[in-house]
Amino acid sequence: MAIQTFSSGQTLTAAQMNDLQKNDYNQTVSAKTTSYTLVAGDVGTHVQMTAATATTISVPAATFAAGDSLFISSQGAGVVTIQAASTAITVTGLSTTLSQTGGGTLRFQSSSACTFFSGGAAGFDVNFLVVGGGGGGGQFYGGGGGAGGLRSSVTTTGGGGTLESATKISKSTIYGVVVGAGGAKSTSGSGSGSSGNISLFASIFSLGGGGGGGGSPLAAGLSGGSGGGGAGALTGGGGAAGTGTTNQGFAGGTGNTTSVEKGAGGGGAGEAGNSDGTRHGGDGVSVSITGSSVAYGGGGTGGGVGGGTIGGGDGGGGQSTGDVGSDGTVNLGGGGGGGNNGQVVGNGGSGVVIIRYATSAGTISIGAGLTSSTTTSGSDTIVTFTAGSGTVSWS
Repeated sequence: MAIQTFSSGQTLTAAQMNDLQKNDYNQTVSAKTTSYTLVAGDVGTHVQMTAATATTISVPAATFAAGDSLFISSQGAGVVTIQAASTAITVTGLSTTLSQTGGGTLRFQSSSACTFFSGGAAGFDVNFLVVGGGGGGGQFYGGGGGAGGLRSSVTTTGGGGTLESATKISKSTIYGVVVGAGGAKSTSGSGSGSSGNISLFASIFSLGGGGGGGGSPLAAGLSGGSGGGGAGALTGGGGAAGTGTTNQGFAGGTGNTTSVEKGAGGGGAGEAGNSDGTRHGGDGVSVSITGSSVAYGGGGTGGGVGGGTIGGGDGGGGQSTGDVGSDGTVNLGGGGGGGNNGQVVGNGGSGVVIIRYATSAGTISIGAGLTSSTTTSGSDTIVTFTAGSGTVSWS
């Protein structure tokens, strides 16, 4: 039934009372043909996506209250992904992706948390490592780029957070995968680096690392999965640190804390970027999802005058006078090294998505647009996605 408005003292008719007892799914239908962000007026309605290509339905924070619900369906050929509009809200569920003729109820536990109930089989567990692209380094005593955010259900996770649980997967349901590219280095001779890009698996997403701050004019590091380092200055204090994201990574360092002309290190998944004369990028964390322990998510070293120690594991090395700022390591999400006055700066390293599941659970199908490799370890299958975006499903 359509939502009805009643006023104080109004007498309800028999027809209205009968309507109130109809099936909950007989709601007002709101057809959408492009990606859409839910609004408060969607409560109690049926949002129906009819697009032929992939779209998203974004759920904003502080818009709905506990107990609110609405129905979402897909009638078009395009995959529909139900996602959080920002980090201020969480969207969970057995699956948050709909293929054609799929549907389910979105129910809110609070204004900052909701669950999408799409039905289906009980599913199976998939462990994951999702690392965003690292931020690019800044120029002119620039800060090092922050590492891409890191979320994992194996060994440890980023930002000092609690190890996450494996995600539940349902057969014949389509899930999105995105491998975030690294952020570009500063090319203006004095600007800040660009932030890295988000990586995604199903409802798990990791933010790109913040770009390193540039020194002319003086700029703070950018915020991200891990924050970029602040730029140094010729005199006085340096640029502020970019902030990290809870359960993904740490903040960058602040430029010029012990001496001038020193950009700070970018934050890493395992620790904050260094603010003192070493300009060290924050260390990453070691995750053993592939069977070997590998460090991911190191921050880039800041640029500046005088020697600085290399970035945290996989982050790019920054510059001392005459040296070259290096790129963050590809597929480890490292931040790019910051630059000195007019010298070379490092790009952020691309992120990675790695999943591990029992081989007996099913056979994976990987869609076009994704670059991946598949191996086995004992009774498990391990799939590593190194570039692109697309979808996966199991049968």
